[in-house]
Amino acid sequence: MELILASASPRRKQILAETGARFCVVVSEGEEKPNLSLPPEEIVKSLARQKAENVFARYPDAAVLGADTIVYFQGEVLGKPKSEEDAAEMLHRLSGKAHSVYTGYCILAGERRIEGACRTEVVFNDLSEQFIREYVAGGSPMDKAGAYGIQDDARLVKEYRGSYTNIVGLPREEVAEKLKQIGLLE
Repeated sequence: MELILASASPRRKQILAETGARFCVVVSEGEEKPNLSLPPEEIVKSLARQKAENVFARYPDAAVLGADTIVYFQGEVLGKPKSEEDAAEMLHRLSGKAHSVYTGYCILAGERRIEGACRTEVVFNDLSEQFIREYVAGGSPMDKAGAYGIQDDARLVKEYRGSYTNIVGLPREEVAEKLKQIGLLE
């Protein structure tokens, strides 16, 4: 059975490749609709399911992996920034504080649906105004939940508790275990 990653994220592609899985990428079409009234674990599982279902509808003989990541801070979901000003504002809010990163995943294979969510606690360093300006001007925050990528700059994060790859966009160990369960990984 062919494995399809239903994501345009180069970071998810890299993490999945690190598991040893053989796969191709087919990007989900259409916009996922988050239900922000749900708990964060359910939000990311729902978004991952929407991506997987979109691609699975076109490739029903394949196994499809969808994933989605959010930053959850003080009861609010911080998605991808809408502008450079929005990115800078998110980074100011996160500066020196703790937040949670949730990644949901959904694997559809035949009649099977395996889904889950992973949570990692992250504590930011105190970020200077100059650092935030330069980081945002570099463009990196614009396609990332919470306006940052932990892999971008060591000065962002003071510490984290949990899966590093979850923060990047796919909890590698957890997803690899699920792929083994359905025979897509050795």
